[in-house]
Amino acid sequence: MFRYDFHGQTAVVTGAARGIGRSIADALAATGALVYGFDVGEPGDFPYGYLTVDVSQSAAVEKAVSSLPAVPTLLVNNAGITRDRTLGKMSDEDWSAVLSVNLTGVFNLIRAVAPRMAARGYGRIVNITSINGLRGKFGQGNYSASKAGLIGLTKTAAREFGRKGVTVNAIAPGMVLTEMAQRVPPEVLEQARREAALPELARPEDIAVAVLFLLSDGARSITGEVLRVDAGQYI
Repeated sequence: MFRYDFHGQTAVVTGAARGIGRSIADALAATGALVYGFDVGEPGDFPYGYLTVDVSQSAAVEKAVSSLPAVPTLLVNNAGITRDRTLGKMSDEDWSAVLSVNLTGVFNLIRAVAPRMAARGYGRIVNITSINGLRGKFGQGNYSASKAGLIGLTKTAAREFGRKGVTVNAIAPGMVLTEMAQRVPPEVLEQARREAALPELARPEDIAVAVLFLLSDGARSITGEVLRVDAGQYI
């Protein structure tokens, strides 16, 4: 049976303090990686390395990456925000804030980390997109656009860095039962459940397991792909 072993590897997980990011960080640490979380808030009970970083700010990202004791070999771009409004009611700020974190933030991390990986001849990058970047979502024009753009960025980075031994893939969750998701209006959760083909919606650990696979050498021949982990919502 294949077992994940990331001993000797340094991992960066953005948006790591809670939710999906925390589950990914825990899974990587449990399989031996030296984990560093990048997030904007206080670390709370985050038990691994932690840097307060606004990923939308390129200088802050470069400073944080440069401060690490080793070049990351694993990068998970998970940080993301929402500012839901219908297009006719969406402000410039709502639009720009979401694109800045969800898309520009990933660009900033890839630009800072991927050339360092390429210089070493090895690296694994996983970007967390969304099924709403594939299908669109009423009231989420900014979020859906950012996640659709992230898919294009993933495929471009896969082409540009593949010859240097760096794979770049994406995971597209649907509704994931994080603590935050379980506080949304009941009708929103019920709609997600109606869409799903499986009896249970995904949990954060389901996303983490998929991330581990794409970071592992078991996925060494996979790059530029988008893996949906959505309990069948998108079918």
